[in-house]
Amino acid sequence: MTLTIGYIGFGKSTTRYHMPYTLIRDNIRIKTIYNHRRKPELEADYAQHQIEFTDNLDVLLQDGEIQLVSICTPASTHYDLAKKALENGKNVLVEKPFCTTSEEAEELFALAKSKGLIAMAYQNRRFDSDFLAVKEVLASGKLGDLVELESHMDYYRPEAPDAPGEYYDGAFYGLGVHMMDQIIDLFGRPEEVSYDIRSVRNPNNPDDTFEVQFFYPTLKVIVKTSHLVNIPYPKFILHGTKGSFVKYGIDQQETYLKAGVMPGETDFGVDPESSYGTLVYVDANGETVEETVPTPLGDYGRLYDQLHDAILNGTPKLVSDEETLTNMTILEQGFTGKNPRVITL
Repeated sequence: MTLTIGYIGFGKSTTRYHMPYTLIRDNIRIKTIYNHRRKPELEADYAQHQIEFTDNLDVLLQDGEIQLVSICTPASTHYDLAKKALENGKNVLVEKPFCTTSEEAEELFALAKSKGLIAMAYQNRRFDSDFLAVKEVLASGKLGDLVELESHMDYYRPEAPDAPGEYYDGAFYGLGVHMMDQIIDLFGRPEEVSYDIRSVRNPNNPDDTFEVQFFYPTLKVIVKTSHLVNIPYPKFILHGTKGSFVKYGIDQQETYLKAGVMPGETDFGVDPESSYGTLVYVDANGETVEETVPTPLGDYGRLYDQLHDAILNGTPKLVSDEETLTNMTILEQGFTGKNPRVITL
């Protein structure tokens, strides 16, 4: 069965992180794209796909063929647009952050449930290659009982001209939302969370640096981002009772997409062998073993595969309401008091 979708927004999010994956899937049809301002020069690139472009939102919302609306617009617009789509009988997929407050998110989930529809956050980084490697290592059991996990998404971007914005325009809502979703996917809701969220490069701008720690009964997780890291730090570090795992290098899909190499092309998103992770553990014989862990192939399109089945076949959706609300609560609580601090969830 084919899932017919429409996009709200026609910027980088839609054209780089969504459409390259949906256009190559035979079971997905992009029918309409709405943007408040038409972009004929960009629309021409998609002429062969028979996509309708419009600057009238009702054209998309009132189309009975469209089953899913994917919202790829600024965070401040997510709640209003998702609500309109749900009210018009559309399932919705919403770019990160899902909303700007957990109250907005709760309202959208309640509305979707009342109409028998799906509302879901676009957590494509559940299909990052580096994260898939972590899941494979954990599933192997070779680390024993995990006691600490550290996740980084660092850059070296020292220039930060004035760009004032709201709390949800900073790195915590922009990058932390993905990193924390991965942790919530693995371990669920933490008991306590500590925060250190700052604007280091330019105090006139929203935050660009954060370190958030999740505390579980026997596990500590560190999620950290900085834009002033000029020596590569591991993407993931895991320590368990029997061993450790270290993975350098971030998923390569974005690198390929920026270079104009698209999903479906040869070697798209393949991780270089130099970035394969290293696993060191003590085996059943008490011997220390070192293994190189090849990186699985990431594929953001798998999120659409999951959503296709959820909408058309009734399977559970990939990102649950509870997981999104946990993420939203942690994001929101990061800006309700002075940093650094610890809260109990």
